[in-house]
Amino acid sequence: MGRKGVCCCCAALRPRYKRLVDNIFPEDPKDGLVKADMEKLTFYAVSAPEKLDRIGAYLAERLSRDVVRHRYGYVLIAMEALDQLLMACHSQSIKPFVESFLHMVAKLLESGEPKLQVLGTNSFVKFANIEEDTPSYHRRYDFFVSRFSAMCHSCDHDPEIQTEIRIAGIRGIQGVVRKTVNDELRATIWEPQHMDKIVPSLLFNMQKIEDIDRIGPPSSPTGGEKEENPALLAENCFRELLGRATYGNMNNAVRPVFAHLDHHRLWDPNEFAVSCFKIIMYSIQAQYSHHVIQEILGHLDVRKRDSPRVRAGIIQVLLEAVAIAAKGSVGPTVLEVFNTLLKHLRISVDFELGDRRSSAGSATFSTSSKESDERIVQNAIIQTIGFFGSNLPDYQRSEIMMFIMGKVPVLGTTSQSLDTSHLGDLGTRRIQIMLLRSLLMVTSGYKATTITNALPPPFLDPLLSPSLMEDSELRQLVLEVLHNLIDRHDNRAKLRGIRIIPDVSDLKIKRDKISRQDVSFMKKHGQQLYRHIYLGCKEEDNVQKNFELLFTSLALTTIELANEEVVIDLIRLAIALQDIAIINEDNLPMFNRCGIMALVAAYLNFLSQMIAVPAFCQHVSKVIETRSLEASYFLPETIFKDKCNLPKSLEKHEKDLFFLTNKIAESLGGSGYSVERLSVPYVPQVTDEDRLSRRKSIVDTVSIQVDILPGNNTDDKVDNTEEITFEALKKAIDNNGLEEQEKEKRRLVIEKFQKAPFEEIAAQCETKANLLHDRLAQILELTIRPPPSPSGTMTITAGHAHYQSVPVYEMKFPDLCVY
Repeated sequence: MGRKGVCCCCAALRPRYKRLVDNIFPEDPKDGLVKADMEKLTFYAVSAPEKLDRIGAYLAERLSRDVVRHRYGYVLIAMEALDQLLMACHSQSIKPFVESFLHMVAKLLESGEPKLQVLGTNSFVKFANIEEDTPSYHRRYDFFVSRFSAMCHSCDHDPEIQTEIRIAGIRGIQGVVRKTVNDELRATIWEPQHMDKIVPSLLFNMQKIEDIDRIGPPSSPTGGEKEENPALLAENCFRELLGRATYGNMNNAVRPVFAHLDHHRLWDPNEFAVSCFKIIMYSIQAQYSHHVIQEILGHLDVRKRDSPRVRAGIIQVLLEAVAIAAKGSVGPTVLEVFNTLLKHLRISVDFELGDRRSSAGSATFSTSSKESDERIVQNAIIQTIGFFGSNLPDYQRSEIMMFIMGKVPVLGTTSQSLDTSHLGDLGTRRIQIMLLRSLLMVTSGYKATTITNALPPPFLDPLLSPSLMEDSELRQLVLEVLHNLIDRHDNRAKLRGIRIIPDVSDLKIKRDKISRQDVSFMKKHGQQLYRHIYLGCKEEDNVQKNFELLFTSLALTTIELANEEVVIDLIRLAIALQDIAIINEDNLPMFNRCGIMALVAAYLNFLSQMIAVPAFCQHVSKVIETRSLEASYFLPETIFKDKCNLPKSLEKHEKDLFFLTNKIAESLGGSGYSVERLSVPYVPQVTDEDRLSRRKSIVDTVSIQVDILPGNNTDDKVDNTEEITFEALKKAIDNNGLEEQEKEKRRLVIEKFQKAPFEEIAAQCETKANLLHDRLAQILELTIRPPPSPSGTMTITAGHAHYQSVPVYEMKFPDLCVY
């Protein structure tokens, strides 16, 4: 009895807060928390907040002891009491109590019992949702970040327990993010050491998602779904994390994604990588999109030596990111994006050619596979460039067009920005094709108000240079780019394919009145466009697609840019093309000659119906009808068939099969057209583009001959003024001796450049350059309207009469040419 009284006396001497805490624990933990005593403890804590730190310390002491002794029932009661105290108390004195609370949560997370880990996580999540009155400047959550991240990677042998722990870890990370973001010291969670743990943990769980197509904007799944699916919960947590990122910490949140994808080799295949970056682009604030794009480009530079499929996977991710960012903010790094992509395009071509050279003479499957993989990389780069460029505003797109065009290497020059000197001719051609394909995608859908904005001179000149190269694919790409820029009313699809159109009105062509700016453009640059169409028809490697694109170019020029003066020039060009096929100075194959004749027929049929002059339409229709009966190979429907019987020669054909200049002039003259210039044969302008494109100069087609080779004297010029007749031309064509002389001259020139001293070659080239410059200046003065030759002769070729010559001193030059 005495002993009992002593115990009661000692209990009465204990502090009140300890007695209140002890009273909430029942004798049997199964009975749960004693609610009446819990209410007393809560009232005491609220009434005396200075005691909260002691209450928390004592509860922590009891909980630690119960954890060690595996009395988990009392652990549950202690945590329930802590949760209720946290929810009830909101004073400044809660700060010391929180430290005790976090210490107890840490004890639970450190235990190996899954139930205790889940219990600690749930308590921490409740704490994270409490908004504190004042910030805590000394509290850190390093331990919780590490522990929750470890729980996200749980590999327990029991799948249910594993899923439960992973879900708890994800919810813990979500709680840490919410708590720190709402805290004044929220920047601490964005430090790299924390992001390197949080982001990979979330991505590891997101990999388990089965429906990878859930990559759109954030959805709102049900609560049960969130709790039961770690992948879905991790994705929502990842979206929330990125949505809270700001300008200064965006990069820290994105970089761990690259490390995770690299470590787990998720770039090939790249479905998960694409889904991750779609989530990133949809979750972050729109003005920060360019940061993500910069990070992808930087990672592409880091992995530039990896396998083609890895690089292709990264580029495809970039494409998806650009597709989302292009409509919004793309930042100030647009040119940097294109410059990096073009650099990797060159690297890919270099790798492709390197593999080809290393395996020369021993074609193996692995080598061909590498080449095809590099093609995948190149196509991915082109798609990215095209998609990004096509979604930019017009003012930025025009800059990108100029930028890409400035990167296209031109054979024979060293001024290009994209270095291809070590790639050789084959590599340079590959780069040219890739860049032009990129330019084609960028110009797709571009609608300029005036043609001058679409084709400014700094862009037009380098664009047309590849159209003079001896490569049909390059010329096709240039023409397609021109179509994108000229076609402002979407008429190109209606003109697809070269054919005789019975009724043009059925096509419902859209067109506007030609503006003054377009008229001015054609006066300045029309001859340049005509020249490239003219020379493009003379190429021996032309195929059906080349003729189709040339027809579309003529038709679009007629629709978008043709006034009466341009119509006359286009007819002169068409007649000149017909002369190419008939006279055949360039020894073209018969297919090419018939193809040119078919091109002229298809275009004049289109033009005659567009300008709607009855007499002109009648003449064109009559010629086409005659051809369909007597020479169907002069029509596109026949010549471009797989099996077409070609004629052996064109010299014996009657004039009824040709379009005659005099009849065209008569038909147009009666409708008010100024037809005086129709009697002047079309002669292309002379520029230095032939030298750049490694073509034979066409200066010899002009009536004035240019002397650029040493040893030529003035007697040659006198001989060249003799009368040119059909028989003389035929005799010149049949003369094979001239070809042998030409080959010998070329051999001597090549040998000289290979063996002669550099100083001698430089001196000779300088002399030739000065002389050529003077001659070109003379020619350019005459190309405004080429004067007739003062030989005093008149010949008839292909039905049109050449201009009647007069002495030089009696010629009347335009006022613009008189100084």
